[in-house]
Formats: sequence, structure tokens, C-alpha cells
Amino acid sequence: MEEDEIYSVKWYKSGSEFYRYHPKDKPPVQTYKVRGIVIDLKRSNHTAVTLRRVDLLSTGLYRCEVSAEAPSFTTVFKEKELIAINLPQEGPKITGGRPKYQVGDTVQVNCTSFRSKPAAMLSWTINGGNPNKVHLQEFPSVVEDSGLETSVLGLEFQVREQHFQDGEMRLRCTASIAPVYFQSDEESVAGGGNQQASVLESKETSSQSVRITGGQRSSSGCTSTSILTFLLLLLFLSWSR
Repeated sequence: MEEDEIYSVKWYKSGSEFYRYHPKDKPPVQTYKVRGIVIDLKRSNHTAVTLRRVDLLSTGLYRCEVSAEAPSFTTVFKEKELIAINLPQEGPKITGGRPKYQVGDTVQVNCTSFRSKPAAMLSWTINGGNPNKVHLQEFPSVVEDSGLETSVLGLEFQVREQHFQDGEMRLRCTASIAPVYFQSDEESVAGGGNQQASVLESKETSSQSVRITGGQRSSSGCTSTSILTFLLLLLFLSWSR
């Protein structure tokens, strides 16, 4: 098809056409309203389409279809799934902890990651080690009308002497939307008795965001501020006869 003259180029999202290039028409470009689609016409042509103001409604199956003029009338197409990701506006938060524990006490804490799409995956560590799964309490994600989800993971265990290192016990919760978002919240609590005075500190790791998965990806480094990402959607065709 490399030597054929192009008759038309059409773009679809989940079966709905939103962009058409027909070189013999005046003007050659026609666009159609589709939910989640805002086309940057200055950066779009017969070889690529650029979208702006991408949001969750932009998720879908994208299809580019190219047809040739006579005599071949050949039509070729390619499809790619595109998923828009909305990252949390803040890092995960640990709640329910006490500033001091003694051996025999019960630790019962929750880690919450707020308002993202998809829901963040949560994990706990105790002094850098993974707790036994029986100590984890999984809760269903809370889904808002907007489609954003809040995830919660609980941790409950009985304190033992080995949980204290140099008089402290470190509880860390990590939220992730792999492979583009990782953030943690950590609490350091002191042991009772003659241990040091109670210490409570919170730390956050940096995160990298944002990614749109599909034919191509766009990513940028940032902190935990929310970004509904800008997407440069370029799904290229490999022509064949």
C-alpha cells in the first residue's frame, strides 16, 4: 500500500468515528463529537492524531483505518487500547496508630489511598519486612460517582519484642499504580517501659507520574499532586501491500 494513493484515513474510539481525512474533500479534514475526545487540529494530520485534555472518558479502543484509491481499493487498520490514569492528589495516610506500644499490645492501623483511577494497590511493611498475610485486613474499594476509587488496607498484630529495633518500630504503607506511581507513609513508634520518649514521624517518598497505556505512552516526573495527564496519542500504521 506504500505506493497507492490515499483515499481516506479514519479514526475511531470504541467504534465511534471522531476524525476523518479525505484529501479530495474541501476541507480535507472532518471531525465528529465523541465523549472523551478533544482533538488538537494543529498537531493532527493524515499520519497521526493528537488529543488534548485527556480524562477518564478518553479510555477506549482506538482504531486507525486507511483506504487506498483505485485500482487496489485496499483497506488496512490497526487497533490499540488506551487507558487514562488519574493519580491520587496526595500520598497514602496511616491512621489508628498510637505513639507508644508495649510488648503484648495490639497494633490496629489502616492505610488509605484516596481518589484515583484505577484504585492504588496497598502494601505494609514492619521494620522493612513483609507482615504475615493473616495480619492484613482487606477492604473493598470505595467508588465515587466520578469513577475515582479510594482503597484501604488494614494491619493488625500483637506486638512482640522482635518488633522493636533500637527501641522503635517502623510501620510503612506503600501505595502504587504500577509502573508509574509509588508513594509511602511511615510511622515510627517507641516501645514502652524504659524505652525512649514516643516518636511519631511521617515520611513520603517521591512518585513518578503520569502514564497513559496504549500504543504510545506519555510520562513525566512529579510529586504527589494530581495530574489528569496530557496525552499525545500517536498510533502509527505499518503499511503493507
